[in-house]
Amino acid sequence: MQLSSPQGPAEPAERTADVQTDSQTSSRRVCVIANPGSGRRDPSLFQQIEDTLCGDASSTGLPSCEVRAVEKGMALDKLARQAVDDGFDVVAAAGGDGTIGAVASAIFDARKGAKPLPHLGIIPLGTFNYVARSLNIPLDDPAAAARVLLTSPPRAFSIGEVNGRVFLNNASLGAYPAILDQREGIYKRWGRSRMAAYWSVIRALSTLGTPLSMGIEVDGSRIRKTSSLAFVAKSAYQIDEFDLPGADEVRKDQFALFVAPDAGRFGLILRAIRLAGRTARLGRDMEMIYGRDVTITTRQKHRLMARDGEKETMTSPFRFRLHPDVLQVVAPPASDPQPAPEGSA
Repeated sequence: MQLSSPQGPAEPAERTADVQTDSQTSSRRVCVIANPGSGRRDPSLFQQIEDTLCGDASSTGLPSCEVRAVEKGMALDKLARQAVDDGFDVVAAAGGDGTIGAVASAIFDARKGAKPLPHLGIIPLGTFNYVARSLNIPLDDPAAAARVLLTSPPRAFSIGEVNGRVFLNNASLGAYPAILDQREGIYKRWGRSRMAAYWSVIRALSTLGTPLSMGIEVDGSRIRKTSSLAFVAKSAYQIDEFDLPGADEVRKDQFALFVAPDAGRFGLILRAIRLAGRTARLGRDMEMIYGRDVTITTRQKHRLMARDGEKETMTSPFRFRLHPDVLQVVAPPASDPQPAPEGSA
């Protein structure tokens, strides 16, 4: 099913980061929030980043550059907010998509303040790096990604938000948060591997409880659905990678909401296998609804929500809002994005 509805009235203008010209890039003040807990857990990478940024800074007259690592017992989001408050021109995330989301959230939350917003920077060190791939940021060379922070002009960047929490790729209820919950325990016991990730999917889906009874409102249109999964996609790149419909709608600043049919546990496992194999199809394996404002209400007041691979408990109703071009991200000029690794999810 596809539901298209006209966009509602325009939201009040939000303050966005000022765009720097190329002549201003040499004077950027840059702070990197480095997360040692991301996929590539090599502390020497942070030294490479610091040498690149601060070495270039000494030769170009950059007023300030810092690499602030998230240490044990330290809150990543608090460290990111402090960097925003300290007035850097660029606040960059060195980590996976969850780290990037935390830094983007700190910048987004500061948009109603008096100071100019910093630009978002990205140094991909995660497992799948969907955000960096979609922006054509160098993946396997942290020093090259760090140089982008000094040399590339910023461009407009949209974000998704659910109940005040930012997401960049997707947010979901039901089966996927359950998979993440299982994956966390399996990784702790057996380590990170593709096989462990696949096993977490099978185990989570085979033990999944009662499907969600949902009231769904999309841009003012209301429907009811019973499903084990509601998946709100914001990344056109990620949708294309899995050969799913909806990427064109997302590029027009809308969400693509995917709802799986209520087909029982084994039916859901079959659909997960088709999705992993890039053979999932609209109608047979899922329904799609698209729009800018999505609200999902569940009978159970508190549900586990997944956002860009992170999970937390949130309270119904779950209100998803798209904020087009609200941030500026430092990235190479738009071109064909980099392909995702085989088996990524």
